[in-house]
Amino acid sequence: MSVGLDNFAASAALGVAGVDRKLRLRVAVIFGVFEGLMPVLGLLLGRSLAHDLGGTAKPAAGALLGAAGAYAIVTELRGDRVKTKDLEPSVRHLVLIGGALSIDNLVIGFALGAYHVDLVVAAVTIALVSVGLSLLGLEIGGRLGKRLGRGGELVGGAVLILVGVAIGAGLL
Repeated sequence: MSVGLDNFAASAALGVAGVDRKLRLRVAVIFGVFEGLMPVLGLLLGRSLAHDLGGTAKPAAGALLGAAGAYAIVTELRGDRVKTKDLEPSVRHLVLIGGALSIDNLVIGFALGAYHVDLVVAAVTIALVSVGLSLLGLEIGGRLGKRLGRGGELVGGAVLILVGVAIGAGLL
């Protein structure tokens, strides 16, 4: 559950800008794949890389999320986005966020291997919980976004920055 809380927070930030079926599917697939595969990759990469990443995983993830949030704010303020029905984040943006959110799962993968946990069961469980929390975050963010109206994109970017700071500080 704790590994999915950052996905929940980031998804709520994404949802503020608006949620449709396509965004739900993209977030579920991208976040789920990253959250499920990163522990496996962590186990395969071994102790040395997982140990090296251990201290920098959360600050790096926080910085990437903060950058994604800042980008959302800047593009909204500059008016670079074409105002159409399709205001959802691009696949590239979601992959960046999904990757940033799951960096710490590399270290988790090593830890799971050290405790002789069934890695496949653990990876599937982590992915399913993360997808569930991501979808819940999208729903809550979407409802908040409807109340905020046009400022939703700015609020979403600010929340992504705050989530990045919380992850970087080790709070999430």
